[in-house]
Amino acid sequence: MSLLPALTGSFSTPAAGNPTVAIMEAAYHHHDIDARYLNCEVAAEHLGDAVRGATAMGWIGFNCSLPHKVAVIELLDELADSARLIGAVNCAIRSNGRWIGANTDGQGFLASLRSVAEPAGQRALILGAGGAARAIAVELALAGASEIWVANRNVSKASDIANLVSSATSSACSAIEWRSDLSVPDAATLVVNATSLGLPGSGEVGLNFDAIPAGLVVCDVIPNPPDTPFLQRARQAGATTVDGRGMLLNQAAINIKFWTDVDPDREVMGRALDQAIADWAHP
Repeated sequence: MSLLPALTGSFSTPAAGNPTVAIMEAAYHHHDIDARYLNCEVAAEHLGDAVRGATAMGWIGFNCSLPHKVAVIELLDELADSARLIGAVNCAIRSNGRWIGANTDGQGFLASLRSVAEPAGQRALILGAGGAARAIAVELALAGASEIWVANRNVSKASDIANLVSSATSSACSAIEWRSDLSVPDAATLVVNATSLGLPGSGEVGLNFDAIPAGLVVCDVIPNPPDTPFLQRARQAGATTVDGRGMLLNQAAINIKFWTDVDPDREVMGRALDQAIADWAHP
């Protein structure tokens, strides 16, 4: 490492439980990439300052996590095609003095889902209507999901995603008001928690698992802790579960490729993620 490495990092809140820094630093070290990754706590009202600071300090890229994936768009110079369609950004790349916004959330999710099921033909209930939900809905539709429901307490936000998916893809997509008595649709084959509910101190995901369709797959986007209470309840009800680990690993690898042109070793990154989660759980 030189005394002036390239700088990358993540802007989110809460940031304390984000293990991405361990994954990225492990990949940089393994591949002798002269770069560092900084995990930054950035409140919504300070996002503009954070982006301007990254510009001033010569950062080559950064990630945006909750709650910044939509708000960051107006602070960037250009959007990649996928980010423009999704309407959310989780990865910014510095290129020729300009910030280019990309979205790797949905791609990372699909790679993780494929460990247990193919996305084509899925009938998916997506919980939430933020940036991750938009990315997952769009990528599922583009991959051939036959039907998608987007549930949110503010149903107008869910309708925005449903209208986007319906107009831009061949998948049927509709909005559902997320009430306390929400149950899994009888026809569903897949449920995705695309919210921050399940993080420590954030509250419980309000979904009724009393009766679920046979063969249901339930996914969570939260990587830390990997086995969230939501997934535990789904598993107890008989569902196959997929945690947020694979989604995080795959999108992190794509981010590094964008920033450094190196396709990193996912096994190295996975070991670092597991260690970071273990250290977080038992400090």
